[in-house]
Amino acid sequence: MTVETTSIDTLVVGAGQAGVAMSEHLSRHGVPHLVLERARIAERWRTARWDSLVANGPAWHDRFPNMAFAETAPDGFAPKEEVADYFVAYAKKFDAPIRTGIEVKRVVRNNGRPGFTVETSDGVMEARRVVVATGPFQKPVIPSIAPQDAALLQIHSADYRNPQQLPEGGVLVVGAGSSGVQIADELQRAGKRVFLSVGAHDRPPRAYRGRDFCWWLGVLGEWDAEVMKPGREHVTIAVSGARGGQTVDFRRLAHQGITLVGLTKSFEGNVAHFDADLAENIARGDENYLSLLDAADAYVARNGLDLPEEPDARLLPPDPECVTHPLLKLDLAQAGVTSIIWATGFATDFGWLQVDTFDGNGKPRHQRGVSKEPGVYFLGLPWLSRRGSAFIWGVWHDARHIADHIVMQRKYQTYYDGPDSQAKKPQPEQQVRATA
Repeated sequence: MTVETTSIDTLVVGAGQAGVAMSEHLSRHGVPHLVLERARIAERWRTARWDSLVANGPAWHDRFPNMAFAETAPDGFAPKEEVADYFVAYAKKFDAPIRTGIEVKRVVRNNGRPGFTVETSDGVMEARRVVVATGPFQKPVIPSIAPQDAALLQIHSADYRNPQQLPEGGVLVVGAGSSGVQIADELQRAGKRVFLSVGAHDRPPRAYRGRDFCWWLGVLGEWDAEVMKPGREHVTIAVSGARGGQTVDFRRLAHQGITLVGLTKSFEGNVAHFDADLAENIARGDENYLSLLDAADAYVARNGLDLPEEPDARLLPPDPECVTHPLLKLDLAQAGVTSIIWATGFATDFGWLQVDTFDGNGKPRHQRGVSKEPGVYFLGLPWLSRRGSAFIWGVWHDARHIADHIVMQRKYQTYYDGPDSQAKKPQPEQQVRATA
């Protein structure tokens, strides 16, 4: 039996923001490469987000350096479809070698020769290097505590689209990060009775003294923090660009009509049980909020900036009754709750990448995206090199570092191969006939 095998220097898996950024830097260096995407470019922005989603950062900040958004003003928040279109247009700028509709099923290291064998839905490939640009949002996580009740509609936030999707009745939203907060707010404004389960969180000001919090994190050096602060691993960030961008304030959400509850602990039949930590979680969120205001004020004073004072930003609404007398359990049937939305995050899925670069918990071992397995790279993961790594602009800068590493490795390879070796080797994207 004979098969046709495509040979390429560098294979990039995934054509979201990470894959497009990686392709740009490889193209700039003249590195032969392919980007394989199982669906469309930036597919998750189109089909794994709710209808009204906008970017959480302003358009001047959440973009690549070399192109602005076409429709959204610099201080606006781009809708999800425009974000997806942005990456399609960006890829066209440099004619990115992206092939869509091809899924990578398995990657293994070759024995006795360089590189990797890559099995795809479109055949087998040989790649000297593999860049994993599949991002952090691969596998929606619904906790094992989810009740086994066929009468309840239960979906992950990745499957939520709009209020009309849900049946009549109330909703319990579990998770108070950016997704949970925005979904709960949208459902309440649509007339739903909403219970929002609030765990540990950070809640930065949307803007302060005339500058977006993205700007403040930049000038304060927070985006460049290389390690997460101890004890913050499970703390989510509540921030939103919805309706022009507003600071998330859980007290205001409660006064608006949402019933806040603590961390969802368990279910017994149709009864949900919550931790008695709601007030503590909100207080710690306040501390995070106020600490950024303090740091911003100190920065303004230290640098003599002419930015208007904003004393009202420190005024907090009174505690609502659901905070002072929190519910510790909720009979879903009695409360008329017919839906649960699990805004409980995602897990990565690297089962297809069968190389020696993972720790005992399945997490990639790498340094700034350069993996323990030579020739394998990771891009787009949270804290890959710093706090900003998983954001649109951050992934672009991480991709530049990885591309520079690949270029250096190619130089070593060229020195070993010698000046006459290129004529003996398959050229980029050449079809190599192998006989089995």
